[in-house]
Amino acid sequence: MEAHLKTENPNLLPVIPTYREFDRLLQGLGLLKRDESLATRIPWWPMIAILGTFSAGKSTFINSYLRHPLQGTGNQAVDDKFTVICYGADTKHEALPGTALNADPRFPFYRISDEVEKVAAGEGKRIDSYLQLKTLKSDRVRGKIIIDSPGFDADDQRRSVLRLVDHIIDLSDLVLVFFDARHPEPGAMHDTLHLLVSKTVRRADARKFLYILNQIDTTAREDNAEAVFGAWQRSVAQAGLVSGRFYGIYDREAAGPIGNEAQRARYESKAAADLAEIHGRIAEVEIGRGYRIVGMLDSLTKEVEGELVPYVQAAVARWRRAVLMGDAVWAGLLAALAAGVVYLGGVDALPAFGTWLVEEQPAWAAGLPVRLVALGVAVAGIFLAGHFWLRGVMARRIAAGLPERMGEADLNPRNAFLKNTGLFRSVLRKVPVGWGGRARKRVFAIRQAVAAHVQRLNDLYTDPTGRRRPADDAEVAPAAGTPVGT
Repeated sequence: MEAHLKTENPNLLPVIPTYREFDRLLQGLGLLKRDESLATRIPWWPMIAILGTFSAGKSTFINSYLRHPLQGTGNQAVDDKFTVICYGADTKHEALPGTALNADPRFPFYRISDEVEKVAAGEGKRIDSYLQLKTLKSDRVRGKIIIDSPGFDADDQRRSVLRLVDHIIDLSDLVLVFFDARHPEPGAMHDTLHLLVSKTVRRADARKFLYILNQIDTTAREDNAEAVFGAWQRSVAQAGLVSGRFYGIYDREAAGPIGNEAQRARYESKAAADLAEIHGRIAEVEIGRGYRIVGMLDSLTKEVEGELVPYVQAAVARWRRAVLMGDAVWAGLLAALAAGVVYLGGVDALPAFGTWLVEEQPAWAAGLPVRLVALGVAVAGIFLAGHFWLRGVMARRIAAGLPERMGEADLNPRNAFLKNTGLFRSVLRKVPVGWGGRARKRVFAIRQAVAAHVQRLNDLYTDPTGRRRPADDAEVAPAAGTPVGT
């Protein structure tokens, strides 16, 4: 990744050491495993997702934007895979299997087969059935990733596909949600709307979602574009979206003729204006990429310190209370067992037993009460055996109720909890493993580094003093990823 950034976007290279330092902190806490990294949890290239229903014109839009017929189009489903499109130096348009994405940490689908396997057993090994990678030598896709999703309806979709949709939504810088204007009765699409809309309204990054009503030229015959827009807006409002707006577009080459000249001019003007705004938002993601990558570090420090560590600490406290209560019960059972033995043996047997414990020992014992010591060791061993068995049982029981993925970067509080319940971890320890004054200092240092990264990015794009020379802007623009024209 460092080697790639040196040529593609060297302005992001200073961020890599900060991610490494955060990795070490999270691995010490157990929120990341030793073979995991935050760097694989985010897309390092701007990512634009195209989601929507069957025949909503997603592929047609992509082909138009790329100015190349890369994706198959048609009224029926033409592709049942998620297609990841990125720049390729070869003029041939290679179509690579899903393994190319699943095994490469530079792409946002690194080890996604593990996630698919968790929601659908046996499907993880069939990742090629879900994903494919296509390359195109075009400046319009240079430095960014475009994802074309298969059309779907949430009614009968497999959970594995929906897991991929959630993953794509989480990682994308921009999400274009397409609907088909040829079906002006959105009530029938209620489940799909719930999936694509209701999950977005509570997100802090809801601005990244654009809702696009495609093929609006089909409303020209009745000249009822406004009524169709209103129907869809009411439908998404029922799904929970009460703000934002719809964009209305259509592809002129694929559209039928509009006989009325004034009507045609009105539709073309509306589509051209909305399409220009959509293309402008696509261009913006390249500038926002650096801020997103740095901003994730800042949000994660707050999330770890304010949410994840207290969450793990509370789980460990529940485990500690359960173990200590179990120890008390186990000690009571042992005491009751001893009392039962005494009762069955008779009170008169006690003096004889005491004498046997401390009577003269063999010469090698040097006068030590070996029998008494052996009895104490045996009792302690029985108690500790019960204690460690209880520790394991309670740890597994509590861990089963903890999530393996939590927060913006899918950190693992279950693994962090289990790290605190290991064989050599004291049950009396109240502070989670890997946390304390030193860890807080490391978090503070990461926040300071984040502030420095933001200031450096600001210096690339802003100049409040007005002292930057035009030549400086020319030098900065290519490294920062100049947006292509729309």
